[in-house]
Amino acid sequence: MPLALEIVSPEKLLVSESVDMVVIPASEGDIGVLPEHSRMIVLLRGGEVILYTGEQITARYFVTGGFAEITEERCTVLADTAEPSALLDRAKGETQLQDALRELSDADKAGQVDRLVPLMERVQVAQAIVDTAAAQG
Repeated sequence: MPLALEIVSPEKLLVSESVDMVVIPASEGDIGVLPEHSRMIVLLRGGEVILYTGEQITARYFVTGGFAEITEERCTVLADTAEPSALLDRAKGETQLQDALRELSDADKAGQVDRLVPLMERVQVAQAIVDTAAAQG
């Protein structure tokens, strides 16, 4: 019994297919979702959504955050942004990471505490882009 998967960004529906398993980057850690999984809604962090058919990876998508709704027969990923991992650009990710680190340092020095958490999240997402692009090759 396959699992229905949808990956949706504000711009479009990226994926609507049946898979045997999907691994999602939940804020608490990666979650493997199989058919008949417990119902839950989880917050996503920046990272990869990995699709499996049998034991083979069939596709990878990078998300920058969002939510996922999991039921016994469906997993719906509502991503802030999403794109195929193969399209990630390591150089662009490294530039984004350096910019985010600089902004984080500037906010910390200026005592702008309210800016620190979003900037730390931005640093984590940029680092995930760099790591994912590097792993792709």
